Amino acid sequence: MLPLRAEFAEPEPDEVVGLVRSAQGGDRAAFAELYRRHARAVHGILLSRVAAVDVEDLVQDVFMQAMERLGSLLDPAAFAAWLAAIARNRAADHWRRRVVHVELPDQLAGPGETRDRTEALAALAAIRSLPEAYRETLTLRLVEGMTGPEIATCTGLTEGSVRVNLHRGMKALRERLGGRLR
Repeated sequence: MLPLRAEFAEPEPDEVVGLVRSAQGGDRAAFAELYRRHARAVHGILLSRVAAVDVEDLVQDVFMQAMERLGSLLDPAAFAAWLAAIARNRAADHWRRRVVHVELPDQLAGPGETRDRTEALAALAAIRSLPEAYRETLTLRLVEGMTGPEIATCTGLTEGSVRVNLHRGMKALRERLGGRLR
């Protein structure tokens, strides 16, 4: 189970480089620390692309692939962007290989379902209907609670690009939700 609500502290580039190099040398504790620091970002990237029920397993798949391929990473400072690319590719692979499931409509939600959960699912569906550039940054911001600089670090985007994507994405999301978003 992911510690999804753990604080995300933007790592120092030199510290990440050291962890990556140690993990490349076989240090499992260093890789575990990289996991701890980047799991939320991977979770958000995947959540913006696949069904929530599949995300947790795919996070594990992404980190397994990263561990297997870590030796091929030439620039340890690019770890976050490299990991984000693995997550995006894994989501695409998931869609190509998936078994089709039909989700029940929200009206058929069980007795334990709450109005808040139904609204959250509707908001997530609205986010997923946006262009890809906005989906990922909005999910990382609104679902994972990451700041603009944290999103930039984890995705390899510039802070300016993240700000633009968040601004335009929020505008589009408000339109999709009929102004219900403040």
